[in-house]
Amino acid sequence: MNLYNKIATILITSMLILTSAYLDSAMAFATEDDNFSRPLYSLQYVNEHDVGVTFNSIKLADTDAAWYKQTTGKDLPSGMVRNETNFVGAREDTGVNAGSKNVWEGTEITAEDGKTYIVRLYVHNNSQKGENGTAEDTQVRFHVPYGSGTSVTVDGELRASNATPNQYLDDVTFKSKDGTPFSLQYIYGSAQLENGGFASGNGVKLPDTVTNQGNNSANGEWTLIGYDALDGRIPGCYQYINYVAIMVRVVYDYDFTVETKVRLADNEDKTWYDSVEAQIGDKVEFQFQYLNTSNYNQAGVVVRDLLPSNLRYVEGSTIVYNGNHPNGVKLDTDDVINGGVNIGSYDANANAYIRITAEVVDDNLACGSNTLINWAQVRVGYKTLQDNAQVHVQNSKRFIINVTILIALIIVCLVLICIYLYRIRRWKQAHK
Repeated sequence: MNLYNKIATILITSMLILTSAYLDSAMAFATEDDNFSRPLYSLQYVNEHDVGVTFNSIKLADTDAAWYKQTTGKDLPSGMVRNETNFVGAREDTGVNAGSKNVWEGTEITAEDGKTYIVRLYVHNNSQKGENGTAEDTQVRFHVPYGSGTSVTVDGELRASNATPNQYLDDVTFKSKDGTPFSLQYIYGSAQLENGGFASGNGVKLPDTVTNQGNNSANGEWTLIGYDALDGRIPGCYQYINYVAIMVRVVYDYDFTVETKVRLADNEDKTWYDSVEAQIGDKVEFQFQYLNTSNYNQAGVVVRDLLPSNLRYVEGSTIVYNGNHPNGVKLDTDDVINGGVNIGSYDANANAYIRITAEVVDDNLACGSNTLINWAQVRVGYKTLQDNAQVHVQNSKRFIINVTILIALIIVCLVLICIYLYRIRRWKQAHK
């Protein structure tokens, strides 16, 4: 029995040593992709074994840093992707490309109103055979949802005909900064491929149809990429990595309304109308209402008035009525008729009234009836709504002047005709 026990102990110890060595060198089947089950490998394992043509399946193990240092004498590159299954990421487009120092959010990113973001799809053929392990028919596509919400997810897909598995999916989720729903708008012309081959430098443009918002379909069209051409061929190893990127703009869906009314100033009738009849020299008041119809606070509400010609703004006449100023507060700026004026923040269902006064003038009024349309605009974030009220003016003064001039010209013509006829008659009498 002692002999058997010794043999069993030796066998068990040997198995443990072999298992430990295996686990240190590989993480095959350790985890799986969110959407496609597939083996994941350590950096050491893919360098010491033939994993065939497979994409984005390296997940650095704790032992990889020491192995890499011992093998190359260098530390792991700072820009190396630690978990390639998380191959779709996003970052704000700041106008600066820091290369390997760019910080990509691979799972979730805060979406700020009006900002532009780059969504990148990382493409790495993990085969260590280089050109002898070339992937064929490599294609990518994106899905950017049309709808809005407080959370919007962008999908990126990758496939190759001879890869195992042959299709890969990952995504990145945009989250609202303050709970306001938003949508993502694909920026046309932004799709491009970058690599160290023919797409080095400024990259190579890809068709907009690579994303669904570029072709109005459920998903983007599968689009060929490649290292030396758009031929779908991507050799294995890090030097042949490809990056596919698109750009999206965040647009917050601020819900609010705008309503514009008008009335004659200093008139006994204080009712607000969609339109009024006025004469040259009259003063009219315009009132436009902003109403927050959402369930969220709206900050930085900007109001602007676009007065037409022949309506002259009365300086210092802008008054704002809101919850803090129920009796109105006169603004010390006339920017409402220029670039606009910020009237503050408003909670859900809160509103504000803005009033201005204008004088009806005759700068270039046509004869007869004129319709002067005044547009009021309200902007919240990058969303602008507008409404108008009208002033109808009868320019009879100019009409009377023109008629008087016409009558005078007719009289002058008649006098000249009479003089001409009189002289003809005298000439005939003189030559009888």
